[in-house]
Amino acid sequence: MTLDSLIYPLAMTLHGISAVIWVGGMFFAYVALRPAAATVLAPAERLTLWSQTLQRFFVWVWLAVILLPLTGYWMIFSFFNGFASVGLHVHLMQALGLVMILIYLHVFFAPYQKLRRAVKAENFPEGAKSLAQIRQLVGLNLLIGLVVLVIALGLEHVSL
Repeated sequence: MTLDSLIYPLAMTLHGISAVIWVGGMFFAYVALRPAAATVLAPAERLTLWSQTLQRFFVWVWLAVILLPLTGYWMIFSFFNGFASVGLHVHLMQALGLVMILIYLHVFFAPYQKLRRAVKAENFPEGAKSLAQIRQLVGLNLLIGLVVLVIALGLEHVSL
């Protein structure tokens, strides 16, 4: 077994784990944590929980945002010899992945920072506005992420 024969499986594994962490984390937050927190926590506690939860989760999302393009482009250019040699499903995943990254960057640098500042200042009405914006954008990113997974797991095996 050569180093080259280990690099592709390693890149694919890092790529897959990064996607699972990011999309799975959004799914958990949106489908399980959000409704539970809204039911049992007062607004101040709920906003503090979200601020601290997102702070921890976004460390992992940053890692995913770095690893997904790095491993994806490495596989495309090193293993498949460029975009001309890959199927439409790879082009779709790449385009949707870039949209997801742009949405994440907006969430991180705009409403999330506003949420953190509002929680620190105990300005919970402003924090609630920021959290609502984050919820909408995470919902959109989750939907796109699930579409990318369907493409990756289904369209890879279809000739387009």
